[in-house]
Amino acid sequence: MKSRSISTFSFLSLVPMAILLSCILLISFTDDFRQQREQMVRRQLQARGITDSRTIEAMRNTERHRFVPAGQQRFAYEDRPLPIGHGQTISQPYIVAYMTQIIEPKSHYRVLEIGTGSGYHAAVLSEIVDEVFTIEIIEALGKQADEVIDRLGYDNIHVKTADGYYGWEEHAPFDAIVVTAAAEYIPPPLVEQLKEGGKMIIPVGSPFRVQQLMLVEKKDGRITTRNLMPVRFVPFRRADN
Repeated sequence: MKSRSISTFSFLSLVPMAILLSCILLISFTDDFRQQREQMVRRQLQARGITDSRTIEAMRNTERHRFVPAGQQRFAYEDRPLPIGHGQTISQPYIVAYMTQIIEPKSHYRVLEIGTGSGYHAAVLSEIVDEVFTIEIIEALGKQADEVIDRLGYDNIHVKTADGYYGWEEHAPFDAIVVTAAAEYIPPPLVEQLKEGGKMIIPVGSPFRVQQLMLVEKKDGRITTRNLMPVRFVPFRRADN
């Protein structure tokens, strides 16, 4: 009986130790990701011309590693896109920051995103603007992103599974539209849903080739476009494809 009592005591005394070690490891991983995120902001964003303070803070605060598969988390803050399944990718941090900065987001904005993917870009935008409406055509990805967004407590992001070509008319017009897949031309419904004075950023060009990231602006009822840089995005998928 005595030896059993000592054994039980020893076992119970190890339980708090195990919890303590788990907490230490969790803090260590959290600190490591925070340091990686800070390095990402300095080396990949600020060093390459990202100057908008709201964009920088949003990128600093949004935990990219939570939006990628577990096997990709160690690469989360590297300067490259990462696979997220279903033939889709999460864009490299610089592109996310650049597209965010170029639309000049304000706190009162309502932004439409076409191509939810992992939900990361929507999360970055939600750190700045009032509401984000994001559409994903791949049902499994949309559901997964919605679950991650809900788990992380982003209550100003609205996810819909649908063909992004048609936008989200019932919530239009939008102050800005961000398209994260390459279209062969700018979808007219998205232009119609852009608010007067609004901006849309969209990669335009043939699938699997170099495309042009374009800025679309609506001023006095007129539409102007400007090429910004060559890019490579996954194709804009349609419901009938």
